[in-house]
Amino acid sequence: MAISFIRIDDRIIHGQVVTRWMSERDCDGVVAVDDASANNPTLSKVLKGAVPKPLKGFVMTVERTALKWDEIVGSKKNYFLIAKTPETLVRLYDAGANFIDCYPILNVGPMSAREDAEKIGPNVAITEGERAAFERLDALGMDIQFKLVPDSKGFTWKDIKK
Repeated sequence: MAISFIRIDDRIIHGQVVTRWMSERDCDGVVAVDDASANNPTLSKVLKGAVPKPLKGFVMTVERTALKWDEIVGSKKNYFLIAKTPETLVRLYDAGANFIDCYPILNVGPMSAREDAEKIGPNVAITEGERAAFERLDALGMDIQFKLVPDSKGFTWKDIKK
């Protein structure tokens, strides 16, 4: 299996991901998908630098990730797939990267409060566009779990919909 963990996190790659989640899941590297970060050389370098050696860090656009998808999932290495927003994952799926077949569980980390975002749980606020993206991912068969770190109490998208 090449994808061992999928996460939405508005900070993309940071301490909780590299210290907590990587100790819980097989991980040889991180594929971060975010157009703005991939197109900003300084930010891309900082995010790649947050991945501890000898692991590999990649920061790519949706388009580039979709083009390289077969190579990513055909690898003998295990990668975390991380996106900043659920809309990014929907765009990636629509571009032909069927990550759901690889790993059908979506972990959602922090999604900070913003204008036009509704708080749905601790450290999670979503816009209408993000709500629609979560609905689409749910309909595609993803088990969506909101959990900051492995040993924290979490909740699911199904809990939110009730």
